[in-house]
Amino acid sequence: MSYAGPGFEPPRPDRPDRPDRPWRARRGPAVAVAALVCGGLLGWLGYEAVGASGDADGGSGRAAGAAPSPSSSSPSPSPSGKVSAHSSSPSSAAPSGDDGKPAGGAPGTLRGKVVVIDPGHNPGNFRHTSEIDRKVNIGTNWKECDTTGTSTNSGYAEARFTLDVAHRLRTLLERQGATVKLTHDDGSPGWGPCVDERARIGDTAHADAAISIHADGSAAGNRGFHVILPAAVHDGAADTRPIAAASRDLGERVAGTFLRATGEPPSNYLGGGTGLVTRKDLGGLNLSTVPKVFIECGNMRDRTDASLLTSGAWRQKAAEGMSEGIVSFLRQS
Repeated sequence: MSYAGPGFEPPRPDRPDRPDRPWRARRGPAVAVAALVCGGLLGWLGYEAVGASGDADGGSGRAAGAAPSPSSSSPSPSPSGKVSAHSSSPSSAAPSGDDGKPAGGAPGTLRGKVVVIDPGHNPGNFRHTSEIDRKVNIGTNWKECDTTGTSTNSGYAEARFTLDVAHRLRTLLERQGATVKLTHDDGSPGWGPCVDERARIGDTAHADAAISIHADGSAAGNRGFHVILPAAVHDGAADTRPIAAASRDLGERVAGTFLRATGEPPSNYLGGGTGLVTRKDLGGLNLSTVPKVFIECGNMRDRTDASLLTSGAWRQKAAEGMSEGIVSFLRQS
């Protein structure tokens, strides 16, 4: 997902306000960033490289491929279930292959819980530009129904990436007993849905948690993941005040477990090293009445991140990281 577009307001770096979130950068940003770098360097040294899965397809057909790049080992969870950026212990997640099969989990843990997964964009959007350009009201302003999303320089589309990760995440959550709904799936519908409808699907399902999956399209050299939290918005049809705190809790947990599972560092260009960004210009968050976050898993235009995003093995780790955070959130809710 790119940040360019009408009505864009630059994201505000998250300001820590919860002392019980040990994984996030707090006092002394330089110390926290240095710890992240050191942990990342240790992870690079211990990494066993995995190649791309070979299923990259679709997109804009832009030239230049992405070379494979290692993924770092990750911090271990703290006793509270959050992840500390100051730990360099390897991930405890069970390994899994490139077949999308879950790496483990307790069957029935999430029985009775509903999770809505929103795969960002749609592979068919580029065929329906007039439909997705239509403006919809998101409370704070009007925005396009949807966009085509971005792609790697070699043409692997964000919309293909998000669907693949969504399928893997669904498998993991269903194995633990959750009822999982996708806002759209392959070929259904052929474009969209619009951002307001994506929010409405989660609302109608009375989801206990919702997550929208994306990958960014920023400049080369900008890399890392970030989780987008809803600001406390009360404007028009948007009122996120009842779900802002729960969404922050969900986002912090997902950010911590995603870091641990994938080794992908927090964004070096947004969020001040916390991996968290708060925004009020996204319809999928503004119009949600259930706890919801977005995750930008990496930057598709950065060579290092692209080599991970196009790897099926890494996408499985990404799904595992999201699943662990969602499970952690739902167990305490």
